Amino acid sequence: MKQLNLFNNNSSSLTPKKENLIMDREALIKWKKRIFKYQESLKNTQPQQQTLFEMPKTSWHTVDDIKPFELPIHNCLFWRMPEPKSQFTDESNKGYLYFIIDNTLPILLYCGETRLTVNKRWSGVHDCKDYIRNYIQLHRIHKVDVGVVSAFWEHIPPDKKVLLEWERQLILKYRSPFNKENWKYWGQPFQKEWK
Repeated sequence: MKQLNLFNNNSSSLTPKKENLIMDREALIKWKKRIFKYQESLKNTQPQQQTLFEMPKTSWHTVDDIKPFELPIHNCLFWRMPEPKSQFTDESNKGYLYFIIDNTLPILLYCGETRLTVNKRWSGVHDCKDYIRNYIQLHRIHKVDVGVVSAFWEHIPPDKKVLLEWERQLILKYRSPFNKENWKYWGQPFQKEWK
């Protein structure tokens, strides 16, 4: 058995673990209000071009046609529920954009895409599951109302390049805080390591 060198500064076993600080009640409420204010401001602005290139033509819709807060809502544990009914008769012609929303303000927390059925996409490991759990847990600790739900947009073919581009545009537009692209705006208070 190898003995641990107490004077070796490179030993990871001696490195103190960084404590995860829990957001207090006031900080949580302010954080949510900042996101709400930003996302609410989008309702009063004209659609703007988000990219130098035209978005791929997928249907009669554009990214600005997708209004996550107006879509039918489902339980936030949607991967455990029966598959939502698709408008497509050909099951191979499905692509989904999905949204995690806190309906109490409301704020859009996460945007995602998949060519798989939504149940299969989230059936295994997905970091956002941890973010949702930590988010809800913090609300319960501070006795703050929370209503996490999911919503789906399925009017898009399952072309991965198209799905990724539409997802990217929605992430940038709404600055959804659970998407890593927007951590620079909102921080990472619900990262998966938080317990």
